[in-house]
Amino acid sequence: MPLALLALAIGAFGIGTTEFVIMGLLPEIADDFGVSIPTAGFLVTGYALGVLFGAPLMTALGTRISRKRMLMLLMGLFIVGNLLSAAAPAFGVMLIGRVVASLAHGAFFGIGSVVAADLVAPDKKAGAIAMMFTGLTVANVVGVPLGTLVGQSIGWRVTFAVVAALGVIGLAGIARLVPEMPRPQGVRLRHELAAFKNAQVLLAMAMTVLGFGGVFAAITYIAPMMTHVAGFADGSVTYLLVLFGLGMVGGNLIGGRYADRALMPMLYVSLGALAVVLALFTLTAHHKVLAAVTIALIGALGFATVPPLQKRVLDQAHGAPTLASAVNIGAFNLGNALSAWLGGLVIAAGLGYTAPNWVGAALAAGALLLAVASAALERRDNARDGSTPAVTARPSAERQTAVQH
Repeated sequence: MPLALLALAIGAFGIGTTEFVIMGLLPEIADDFGVSIPTAGFLVTGYALGVLFGAPLMTALGTRISRKRMLMLLMGLFIVGNLLSAAAPAFGVMLIGRVVASLAHGAFFGIGSVVAADLVAPDKKAGAIAMMFTGLTVANVVGVPLGTLVGQSIGWRVTFAVVAALGVIGLAGIARLVPEMPRPQGVRLRHELAAFKNAQVLLAMAMTVLGFGGVFAAITYIAPMMTHVAGFADGSVTYLLVLFGLGMVGGNLIGGRYADRALMPMLYVSLGALAVVLALFTLTAHHKVLAAVTIALIGALGFATVPPLQKRVLDQAHGAPTLASAVNIGAFNLGNALSAWLGGLVIAAGLGYTAPNWVGAALAAGALLLAVASAALERRDNARDGSTPAVTARPSAERQTAVQH
């Protein structure tokens, strides 16, 4: 794997840290600005919405420059947003800083996925994407706990200043290590938008929404579930989330490795197993050891779907995959928001703290059904056309450009 992937992973580490560390620092931020916890929660919601809408917006704005330059500009935006959050004199200013930082999130992972895939041979593309996403998964194991500790011990402003420094390192790494990869000739915004007419692209994004949404249906309510049902102490939730993060790291690497060998079978196995494990979590949540093991499995199976889903979008949007790749990152956040809302509904209905697990299982099962339907549609189209899948029949414009480079 080329060193350029390390630069992308460092950027992903900083982005992952700033996205999730806010959850552990909400009480301190709320106290500092004199607002309620629910009001401080807008810092989470604002970031998620910024990712959802910023992914296509920033990618569209970057269609006229090289991908390396766009990645550098996005890291610069990320740095500015975190510095603004660190120095914010009022809550409204910090909210603006969070939104500014979030605008870089979706486009960075979307464009970064295309760049990572073009840096390696065709049979290693999913592994390269997984390598970049390793920065995001490691952030949940190392960056978020350390950032929370620093914020609670020294001050939350220091945490965001450190995250901004990580952005500077990522920016320097991209400038030094990522090669110049010009846009393919003839590809314009209208070509990027044309990818959304492809039913397979839309099916892959729907799988993303439902599949990873299944994970967050359970994990969003992990604290009350583990303290009220499993009997863990409040302080143990941090360690359980580290277990979840470790599972994410392992699942991401495994998903990337096997997606390069058999992408759709990898999706069948990971989505099917995820649905089963989430359903079983309703039972294992009552036992501390089994609950801890299940949490790690949810992290592993959930993130095992990420590299194959991202590669599926790249494959099906061949020729102009950048915007589709970025929008798929927004689809992850849409799934997170949808599943958290649905999980809250079943708890509010009096079905108990384990009820979101059933919601997650249903969402993952829905994603599995879409995967089966997608493969069946692809087989039908190939049989009708008498051809092999487009991704193997002819190289994409990106691949040709990378080879020439």
